[in-house]
Amino acid sequence: MQVSDQLVIAGKTFSSRLLVGTGKYSSFEQTAEALEASGTEIVTAAIRRVNLGQNPNEPNLLDFLPKSRYNLLPNTAGCYSAEDAIRTLRLARELLDDHRFVKLEVLGDPNNLYPNVRETLKAAEVLVAEGFDVLVYTSDDPIVARELEQIGCCAIMPLASLIGSGMGILNPWNLQLIIEQSKVPVIVDAGVGTASDAAVAMELGCDGVLMNTAIAGARNPVLMARAMKLAVEAGRAAYLAGRMPKRFYSATPSSPSEGVISSVKS
Repeated sequence: MQVSDQLVIAGKTFSSRLLVGTGKYSSFEQTAEALEASGTEIVTAAIRRVNLGQNPNEPNLLDFLPKSRYNLLPNTAGCYSAEDAIRTLRLARELLDDHRFVKLEVLGDPNNLYPNVRETLKAAEVLVAEGFDVLVYTSDDPIVARELEQIGCCAIMPLASLIGSGMGILNPWNLQLIIEQSKVPVIVDAGVGTASDAAVAMELGCDGVLMNTAIAGARNPVLMARAMKLAVEAGRAAYLAGRMPKRFYSATPSSPSEGVISSVKS
């Protein structure tokens, strides 16, 4: 991978294009091992579900995440209104010494965890105005994605499919529209199930992939984290290289045919 090919979000530069969540692992120790294997530099944590210091008598996730290695991305998982999401990220800002690099998600349904885009837009307006660097989880609607960028979100994070579904990219056409119109990074969030899903996202031109369940829910999370690292790198390299054009009904030999000795009947 070229040194110059780095991911830039809100003025911060990253070598890895894989963002990893910290939920659903069997222990903080396993979390740390999987994060190490993934090569990630951005780690997201749900303020409402993980102890980051708000519960002093419980194990603290931050004890397992060296500040010198990882950039923490607090998120609003579990919030169903703009008000809840704004309150949660204000808490994160206070808890983490004026931390403003955050992930916004406002859900609309507890069963499918699909985003509520109206509440997301409302929360984004307030948070951006307050100086937060907002990476925002949203639907794969190109119009909504454009509105979130216009508000000032520093990265757009459309779903590939439902959170935790592992169904992969169900609508590559909408994703492509979002990629083509966006001037900020586009990071696929939710729905990735295995390494090939991550590679496809990167081959489409996404700037990165965020995942949690795909790694934590694997039979061997640490090995899957390693696979995802390689998949994201391979997909990015393939995108930069430019795939060969597809040719229908016209096969082209991979070896030149000129000069080939042909059989001649005597």
